[in-house]
Amino acid sequence: MSTSILWFRNDLRLADNPALAAACEAERIVPVFVLDDEAAGAWRAGGASRWWLHGSLAALAHELEQRGATLVLRRGDARRVIPALAREAGADAVHAGRAHEPWLRAADRDIDAALKAGGIAFHRHRSALMFGPEEIATRSGTPYGVYGPFSRACFERFSPRPHIPAPEKLRGVSGIRGDALDGWHLLPRHPDWAGGLRGSWMPGEAGARERLGIFIGEALDGYDASRDEPGTSGTSMLSPHLHWGEIAIDAVWRAAADAAPGAGRTAFLKELIWREFCAHLLWHHPEMPDAPLRGEFARMPWREAPDDLRAWQRGMTGIPIVDAGMRQLWRTGWMHNRIRMVAASFLIKHLLLPWQAGEAWFHDTLVDADLASNSASWQWVAGCGADAAPYFRIFNPVLQGRKFDARGDYVRSFVPELARLPDRYIHAPWQAPDAVLKQAGISLGQDYPRPITDPGEGRDRALAAFRRIRGRAAE
Repeated sequence: MSTSILWFRNDLRLADNPALAAACEAERIVPVFVLDDEAAGAWRAGGASRWWLHGSLAALAHELEQRGATLVLRRGDARRVIPALAREAGADAVHAGRAHEPWLRAADRDIDAALKAGGIAFHRHRSALMFGPEEIATRSGTPYGVYGPFSRACFERFSPRPHIPAPEKLRGVSGIRGDALDGWHLLPRHPDWAGGLRGSWMPGEAGARERLGIFIGEALDGYDASRDEPGTSGTSMLSPHLHWGEIAIDAVWRAAADAAPGAGRTAFLKELIWREFCAHLLWHHPEMPDAPLRGEFARMPWREAPDDLRAWQRGMTGIPIVDAGMRQLWRTGWMHNRIRMVAASFLIKHLLLPWQAGEAWFHDTLVDADLASNSASWQWVAGCGADAAPYFRIFNPVLQGRKFDARGDYVRSFVPELARLPDRYIHAPWQAPDAVLKQAGISLGQDYPRPITDPGEGRDRALAAFRRIRGRAAE
């Protein structure tokens, strides 16, 4: 009787899952998820991602059980776990989605060799991305380093696969034991900091479908404008579902492409391609999470200022739009994309703290912490990555707040101590007259901090640092 192992990774779904469809060609199937923290090292799933993973695996296990199969959970080195499980189950083949993280690529090479030595096939399927990361190349065959032409190439070439329905019945293999999900301790215990996450998200395939339906029906048409307004529900919020593969990129693209043409639809599809571009960069630059792609930035004269870093992490910088974003992140495990750029720019340029410190914090606190998107986006803001914003392009956080949160709704939601300030001063409370602050019940330095750096002085310091590394590069 033929048996296949289905190794779930970043494709925690049953519908539109080509690895599952291929595995079902065998008479029996063993679904497995491996928690391999050792291989990932410093980039293992952070706290918010682990909270999400628990919910997603619980939902997936339930759906599999309803169809007759048990999700096997194993913890350890996938290089040992997968070949051992294949031998235990008497498997003829192992099916998995392709991965673009450097450690998984390395593990896949070893697993492929081990399985082949035992006469077992290892099949990897396009599951998480629009293309295999090496498939899109310039006319000269080199990787893309600029988003614009990469985006045009994707628009020209991508055709989402037809819908693959979830199987109605699965025939599992009895006697294969796994870990208990609760025994992995993915959820926070003491203290339980996940209340805001529970109130904001529903991990799992059903939650992903619901989120997509709401976005397509209510927000896609105006996405081109509303995506920059953090006080509105103008973004898809699909990023954690896509990261864990609870919904296929093909399904999201099909749903958007089937909607009425317009600027909102085009802008959203371009955002999906930005995600693809980040994976393309990581595939060709596996050092990207740790080192700047532009070498001169390795000489950047970063500050050692742990107190400033903690203030930024806690949302206590004294800059309301930055603090609102950082508090939204801590409360919900997510931050509006416009504010991610503003908060990152403030850390890197106004505070002159290394982008890797911000990247690490986001990796731990974001439910959508994707290594490729996180590292590429931080390098973009820092000016040291591919197709990066110039280092001298420095977001003025006060002007950004006034432009995109004009009435202060976003700031008031996450920085309630400023709620009674008039709109005129909500993004720069230090500019408010004493009488206005008193009427709003605010004593700067006590109820809300004064800015930890003057925005103008921080900008000048950043530009001076940039001139220093430019001068060294020219020597």
